[in-house]
Amino acid sequence: MLEEFKKFILRGNAVDMAVGIIVGAAFGKIVASLVNDILMPPLGLLLGGIDFSDLFLDLSGQGHSTLKAAEEAGAPVIKYGLFLNTVVEFLIIAFAIFLMIQAINRITEAGRRKTEDEAPTVKTCPECLAEIPVEARRCRYCTSEIS
Repeated sequence: MLEEFKKFILRGNAVDMAVGIIVGAAFGKIVASLVNDILMPPLGLLLGGIDFSDLFLDLSGQGHSTLKAAEEAGAPVIKYGLFLNTVVEFLIIAFAIFLMIQAINRITEAGRRKTEDEAPTVKTCPECLAEIPVEARRCRYCTSEIS
C-alpha cells in the first residue's frame, strides 16, 4: 500500500493539484485584499460612507451601535456585510477563472487548428504498430514492407 501511495504522490496529476491548491490559496488572499482594501471602501463611500464589513443585524434586540460592540457583548448577530464582501470576492475569483480558462481554450484551439492544418509526418506500421515516417517503404523496427 505504501508503494501505491508513493506512485500516486509522485504522479504528475497529484503534484499539479498540490501546486494548484497552493497557488489558489495565495490568489484567494490577494482577491480578499482587493475586495476588502480597494473595492469596498470606495463603494461604501459612494453609498454614503457605509463600511460593508460593519453591517450587521443584532438579534439580541439591545441595539448595539457597532459590530465590535455587539460581539464584545456576546450578542447573536447576522454579519450580512461580511457576507456581501465574500460574495464580491467570489464573483471576482469566478470572473478571473473564467478569463483564465477562456485564454487557455484559445491557446489550445489555436494549437489544435495548427496541427490539423499540417500534413501527417508519421504513419503506423500495420505489422508492429510502430510509428514510422510517411515516406518510409519499410518499417525500421520489424522490416515489413509498407504499401
